[in-house]
Amino acid sequence: MDLAYLRAHPEHLPTFLTHQRIRETPVPGGHICTASRLTLDDGHSVFAKTWPEQAGRGVPEGFFATEAAGLRWLREAGTVGVPEVIVALPDLLALEWVEPGEPGPEAAERLGRELAGLHRAGAATFGAPWPGFIGALPAENTPHRGPWADWFAQARLLPYLRRSVDDEALADADAALVEQVVARIGEFGGEEPPARIHGDLWPGNLLWGADDRVWLVDPAAHGGHRETDLAQLALFGGAPHLDRILAAYRETWPLTDGWQARVPLHQLHLLLVHTALFGGAYRDSVSRVAREALRGAGRATVNG
Repeated sequence: MDLAYLRAHPEHLPTFLTHQRIRETPVPGGHICTASRLTLDDGHSVFAKTWPEQAGRGVPEGFFATEAAGLRWLREAGTVGVPEVIVALPDLLALEWVEPGEPGPEAAERLGRELAGLHRAGAATFGAPWPGFIGALPAENTPHRGPWADWFAQARLLPYLRRSVDDEALADADAALVEQVVARIGEFGGEEPPARIHGDLWPGNLLWGADDRVWLVDPAAHGGHRETDLAQLALFGGAPHLDRILAAYRETWPLTDGWQARVPLHQLHLLLVHTALFGGAYRDSVSRVAREALRGAGRATVNG
């Protein structure tokens, strides 16, 4: 099997794998899927993701189709690096292989400019035309005309708050802080039309390539607020050269006043996803960021 054959007959890939006709090498993947490098007969490689057998349940319906749709939509913007989707099957996704490299300041600045271009490509509505996932959890993607603050509260904060409380990952006091943020969400300002965003852009979803370019992987792509992507880049230790990424972004497309005060609001979504997925280990982070968001609400209103 070579790359041309695989593009023409993607449905044959599982058979070749089952009969060990393709060299398969495990590679580090995300927290959800099993990842491997597949080396084809012509020397090309592809990156493959499958649902782990030890997960205890089958792959959620539409899981890989959603990721493939998001990758294609981001790639259509023609700006930032996004791997080509080569195979999208119900239980397997194979992408163009990107040779890993080391983070560098020039690649970071290029990423900032390219992210601005991606966001400017826009979206018809908040949400997306396909069902949503973030990690292994569903995401509410029903298209919504806005305003953004109402949509963000209902589709990106409250569902994961409820799940976190139901699973006892958050205590009543933690939940009360998030509920205060939701109640005051109209005070933060910064309303903008929907941007075309990655939606899960924590630093682990940046692939620094050997080609001195940064590639976006594992998206939860949808129409959202561009500040969400930028705020998520600062989570969990922050992306390498984050200051260069943000500076190049702002030179290309300036952010609206008060954006710094809104960073915790945008980060709260992904932290609630983590309490919903992984439990109380992220409880303190949710409470801290919710307090920061509440402190910043007034500043965002004044400056926005």
